[in-house]
Amino acid sequence: MMIDLLSFITPPDMSQAAALLLIVFSFIGSLITVAFGIGGGALLLAVMAVTVPSAALVPVHGVVQVGSNLGRAILLVRHTFWHALPWFIVGSVIGVFLGGLIVVQIEPWVVQTGVGLFILWSISFTPPKWLSRWPLMTGLISSFLTMFFGATGMFVATFSKSLSLGRHSHVATHATLMLVQHLFKSVTFAFLGFAFLPWLVFIMLMILAGVLGTLVGNMALKHMTDARFHRALDIVLGLIALRLVWSGLRSAFGE
Repeated sequence: MMIDLLSFITPPDMSQAAALLLIVFSFIGSLITVAFGIGGGALLLAVMAVTVPSAALVPVHGVVQVGSNLGRAILLVRHTFWHALPWFIVGSVIGVFLGGLIVVQIEPWVVQTGVGLFILWSISFTPPKWLSRWPLMTGLISSFLTMFFGATGMFVATFSKSLSLGRHSHVATHATLMLVQHLFKSVTFAFLGFAFLPWLVFIMLMILAGVLGTLVGNMALKHMTDARFHRALDIVLGLIALRLVWSGLRSAFGE
Protein backbone atom coordinates (compact mmCIF):
# COMPACT_ATOMS: atom_id res chain seq x y z
CA MET A 1 0.00 0.00 0.00
CA MET A 2 2.77 2.42 1.02
CA ILE A 3 4.79 1.52 -2.08
CA ASP A 4 1.77 2.11 -4.32
CA LEU A 5 1.25 5.53 -2.73
CA LEU A 6 4.89 6.50 -3.22
CA SER A 7 4.72 5.37 -6.84
CA PHE A 8 1.62 7.52 -7.34
CA ILE A 9 3.22 10.72 -6.01
CA THR A 10 6.66 10.22 -7.58
CA PRO A 11 7.12 12.07 -10.91
CA PRO A 12 8.78 10.51 -13.98
CA ASP A 13 12.55 9.95 -13.91
CA MET A 14 12.80 10.41 -10.14
CA SER A 15 13.32 7.94 -7.32
CA GLN A 16 10.80 7.64 -4.51
CA ALA A 17 13.50 8.53 -1.98
CA ALA A 18 14.27 11.74 -3.89
CA ALA A 19 10.57 12.67 -3.95
CA LEU A 20 10.26 12.25 -0.17
CA LEU A 21 13.49 14.17 0.39
CA LEU A 22 12.22 17.13 -1.63
CA ILE A 23 8.91 17.23 0.26
CA VAL A 24 10.89 17.44 3.52
CA PHE A 25 13.13 20.19 2.13
CA SER A 26 10.09 22.14 0.94
CA PHE A 27 9.02 22.29 4.60
CA ILE A 28 12.52 23.26 5.76
CA GLY A 29 12.95 25.86 3.02
CA SER A 30 9.70 27.66 3.84
CA LEU A 31 10.53 27.62 7.55
CA ILE A 32 13.93 29.22 6.85
CA THR A 33 12.48 31.86 4.52
CA VAL A 34 9.89 33.03 7.06
CA ALA A 35 12.21 32.93 10.07
CA PHE A 36 15.23 34.59 8.40
CA GLY A 37 13.69 36.44 5.45
CA ILE A 38 15.46 34.58 2.64
CA GLY A 39 17.32 31.39 1.78
CA GLY A 40 14.66 28.70 1.59
CA GLY A 41 14.09 28.93 -2.16
CA ALA A 42 17.81 28.75 -2.91
CA LEU A 43 18.23 25.79 -0.53
CA LEU A 44 15.35 23.93 -2.19
CA LEU A 45 16.71 24.67 -5.66
CA ALA A 46 20.14 23.34 -4.66
CA VAL A 47 18.63 20.03 -3.50
CA MET A 48 16.36 19.82 -6.56
CA ALA A 49 19.36 20.38 -8.83
CA VAL A 50 20.74 16.96 -7.90
CA THR A 51 17.41 15.08 -7.77
CA VAL A 52 15.17 16.53 -10.50
CA PRO A 53 15.72 16.15 -14.28
CA SER A 54 17.37 19.33 -15.59
CA ALA A 55 14.55 20.17 -18.02
CA ALA A 56 12.04 20.19 -15.14
CA LEU A 57 14.18 21.96 -12.54
CA VAL A 58 13.27 25.64 -13.06
CA PRO A 59 9.59 25.12 -14.09
CA VAL A 60 8.76 22.78 -11.18
CA HIS A 61 10.66 24.89 -8.66
CA GLY A 62 8.73 27.92 -9.91
CA VAL A 63 5.29 26.39 -9.35
CA VAL A 64 6.27 25.12 -5.88
CA GLN A 65 7.43 28.63 -5.02
CA VAL A 66 4.11 30.05 -6.21
CA GLY A 67 2.35 27.94 -3.59
CA SER A 68 4.88 28.59 -0.83
CA ASN A 69 4.92 32.35 -1.35
CA LEU A 70 1.13 32.46 -1.63
CA GLY A 71 0.89 30.89 1.82
CA ARG A 72 3.31 33.45 3.28
CA ALA A 73 1.60 36.35 1.51
CA ILE A 74 -1.85 35.35 2.84
CA LEU A 75 -0.59 34.69 6.37
CA LEU A 76 1.12 38.10 6.62
CA VAL A 77 -1.08 40.10 4.22
CA ARG A 78 -1.78 42.92 6.70
CA HIS A 79 1.95 43.68 6.88
CA THR A 80 2.50 43.97 3.10
CA PHE A 81 4.01 47.17 1.70
CA TRP A 82 1.77 47.48 -1.37
CA HIS A 83 3.38 50.55 -2.95
CA ALA A 84 6.20 48.44 -4.39
CA LEU A 85 3.88 46.01 -6.16
CA PRO A 86 2.45 47.79 -9.29
CA TRP A 87 5.78 48.70 -10.90
CA PHE A 88 7.32 45.38 -9.86
CA ILE A 89 4.50 43.62 -11.73
CA VAL A 90 5.20 45.67 -14.86
CA GLY A 91 8.91 44.86 -14.65
CA SER A 92 8.21 41.15 -14.05
CA VAL A 93 5.99 40.89 -17.13
CA ILE A 94 8.69 42.46 -19.29
CA GLY A 95 11.41 40.31 -17.70
CA VAL A 96 9.75 36.92 -18.20
CA PHE A 97 8.70 37.91 -21.73
CA LEU A 98 12.26 38.77 -22.70
CA GLY A 99 13.59 35.67 -20.95
CA GLY A 100 11.11 33.48 -22.79
CA LEU A 101 12.24 34.88 -26.14
CA ILE A 102 15.91 34.12 -25.65
CA VAL A 103 16.98 30.75 -27.01
CA VAL A 104 20.63 30.82 -25.98
CA GLN A 105 20.99 30.64 -22.23
CA ILE A 106 23.21 33.01 -20.29
CA GLU A 107 26.24 31.21 -18.90
CA PRO A 108 25.27 30.18 -15.33
CA TRP A 109 28.61 31.33 -13.89
CA VAL A 110 27.98 34.88 -15.15
CA VAL A 111 24.62 35.04 -13.38
CA GLN A 112 25.92 33.40 -10.20
CA THR A 113 28.98 35.63 -9.88
CA GLY A 114 27.16 38.83 -10.80
CA VAL A 115 24.22 38.31 -8.43
CA GLY A 116 26.55 37.15 -5.66
CA LEU A 117 28.77 40.23 -5.92
CA PHE A 118 25.74 42.53 -6.03
CA ILE A 119 24.37 40.98 -2.81
CA LEU A 120 27.73 41.20 -1.04
CA TRP A 121 27.92 44.88 -1.98
CA SER A 122 24.37 45.53 -0.76
CA ILE A 123 24.92 43.95 2.68
CA SER A 124 28.38 45.46 3.17
CA PHE A 125 27.00 48.98 2.85
CA THR A 126 23.66 50.63 3.56
CA PRO A 127 21.41 49.86 0.56
CA PRO A 128 21.42 52.95 -1.69
CA LYS A 129 18.29 55.07 -1.57
CA TRP A 130 17.84 54.84 -5.34
CA LEU A 131 17.33 51.08 -5.08
CA SER A 132 14.05 51.52 -3.18
CA ARG A 133 12.80 53.74 -6.02
CA TRP A 134 13.35 51.11 -8.72
CA PRO A 135 10.77 48.33 -8.25
CA LEU A 136 10.30 48.20 -12.05
CA MET A 137 13.99 47.45 -12.70
CA THR A 138 14.10 45.00 -9.80
CA GLY A 139 11.13 43.13 -11.26
CA LEU A 140 12.54 43.22 -14.79
CA ILE A 141 16.08 42.05 -13.98
CA SER A 142 15.14 39.41 -11.41
CA SER A 143 12.30 38.01 -13.55
CA PHE A 144 14.55 37.86 -16.60
CA LEU A 145 17.25 36.02 -14.63
CA THR A 146 14.80 33.63 -12.97
CA MET A 147 13.93 32.12 -16.37
CA PHE A 148 17.48 30.74 -16.50
CA PHE A 149 18.65 30.66 -12.91
CA GLY A 150 15.54 29.71 -10.92
CA ALA A 151 16.05 31.28 -7.49
CA THR A 152 16.53 35.05 -7.58
CA GLY A 153 14.82 35.73 -4.27
CA MET A 154 18.10 37.03 -2.83
CA PHE A 155 18.17 39.72 -5.54
CA VAL A 156 14.60 40.79 -4.71
CA ALA A 157 15.42 40.62 -0.98
CA THR A 158 18.08 43.28 -1.53
CA PHE A 159 15.35 45.56 -2.89
CA SER A 160 13.04 44.69 0.02
CA LYS A 161 15.89 45.42 2.45
CA SER A 162 16.35 48.88 0.91
CA LEU A 163 12.76 49.73 1.90
CA SER A 164 13.78 49.58 5.61
CA LEU A 165 10.74 47.54 6.62
CA GLY A 166 10.11 45.73 9.89
CA ARG A 167 10.58 41.95 9.97
CA HIS A 168 6.92 41.07 9.33
CA SER A 169 6.59 43.63 6.54
CA HIS A 170 9.83 42.47 4.95
CA VAL A 171 8.71 38.82 4.83
CA ALA A 172 5.18 39.74 3.67
CA THR A 173 6.35 42.12 0.94
CA HIS A 174 9.09 39.81 -0.28
CA ALA A 175 6.63 36.90 -0.44
CA THR A 176 4.14 38.98 -2.46
CA LEU A 177 6.81 40.12 -4.93
CA MET A 178 8.15 36.59 -5.37
CA LEU A 179 4.61 35.23 -5.78
CA VAL A 180 4.13 37.58 -8.73
CA GLN A 181 7.47 36.67 -10.27
CA HIS A 182 7.11 32.89 -9.96
CA LEU A 183 3.50 33.02 -11.17
CA PHE A 184 4.45 34.83 -14.38
CA LYS A 185 7.40 32.50 -14.86
CA SER A 186 5.26 29.37 -14.43
CA VAL A 187 2.65 30.61 -16.89
CA THR A 188 5.41 31.38 -19.39
CA PHE A 189 6.87 27.88 -19.10
CA ALA A 190 3.38 26.43 -19.62
CA PHE A 191 3.05 28.45 -22.83
CA LEU A 192 6.50 27.27 -23.89
CA GLY A 193 5.22 23.70 -23.68
CA PHE A 194 6.41 22.29 -20.36
CA ALA A 195 4.13 19.42 -19.26
CA PHE A 196 3.20 20.10 -15.63
CA LEU A 197 0.51 17.40 -15.39
CA PRO A 198 2.80 14.43 -14.55
CA TRP A 199 4.25 16.53 -11.71
CA LEU A 200 0.93 17.79 -10.35
CA VAL A 201 0.46 15.52 -7.29
CA PHE A 202 4.11 15.87 -6.29
CA ILE A 203 3.95 19.67 -6.64
CA MET A 204 0.79 19.83 -4.51
CA LEU A 205 2.48 17.83 -1.73
CA MET A 206 5.54 20.07 -1.85
CA ILE A 207 3.31 23.15 -1.62
CA LEU A 208 1.46 21.66 1.36
CA ALA A 209 4.78 20.95 3.08
CA GLY A 210 5.82 24.53 2.34
CA VAL A 211 2.65 25.91 3.92
CA LEU A 212 3.32 23.88 7.08
CA GLY A 213 6.88 25.21 7.12
CA THR A 214 5.51 28.74 6.82
CA LEU A 215 3.30 28.26 9.88
CA VAL A 216 6.20 26.95 11.97
CA GLY A 217 8.55 29.67 10.72
CA ASN A 218 6.00 32.37 11.56
CA MET A 219 6.07 31.25 15.20
CA ALA A 220 9.83 31.79 15.24
CA LEU A 221 9.41 35.19 13.56
CA LYS A 222 7.04 36.37 16.30
CA HIS A 223 9.72 35.79 18.94
CA MET A 224 12.44 37.66 17.04
CA THR A 225 13.21 41.39 17.24
CA ASP A 226 13.62 43.50 14.08
CA ALA A 227 17.32 43.97 14.86
CA ARG A 228 17.95 40.23 15.22
CA PHE A 229 15.90 39.52 12.10
CA HIS A 230 17.89 41.96 9.93
CA ARG A 231 21.17 40.66 11.36
CA ALA A 232 20.13 37.09 10.52
CA LEU A 233 18.99 38.24 7.07
CA ASP A 234 22.41 39.78 6.35
CA ILE A 235 24.18 36.61 7.49
CA VAL A 236 22.02 34.32 5.35
CA LEU A 237 22.28 36.63 2.33
CA GLY A 238 26.05 36.82 2.78
CA LEU A 239 26.46 33.04 2.95
CA ILE A 240 24.32 32.55 -0.16
CA ALA A 241 26.22 35.29 -2.00
CA LEU A 242 29.62 33.78 -1.14
CA ARG A 243 28.39 30.39 -2.30
CA LEU A 244 27.16 31.91 -5.58
CA VAL A 245 30.46 33.70 -6.25
CA TRP A 246 32.48 30.59 -5.38
CA SER A 247 30.35 28.36 -7.62
CA GLY A 248 30.44 30.89 -10.45
CA LEU A 249 34.21 31.31 -10.37
CA ARG A 250 34.78 27.54 -10.17
CA SER A 251 32.57 27.04 -13.22
CA ALA A 252 34.29 29.89 -15.08
CA PHE A 253 37.73 28.41 -14.59
CA GLY A 254 36.60 24.85 -15.23
CA GLU A 255 37.30 23.40 -11.82
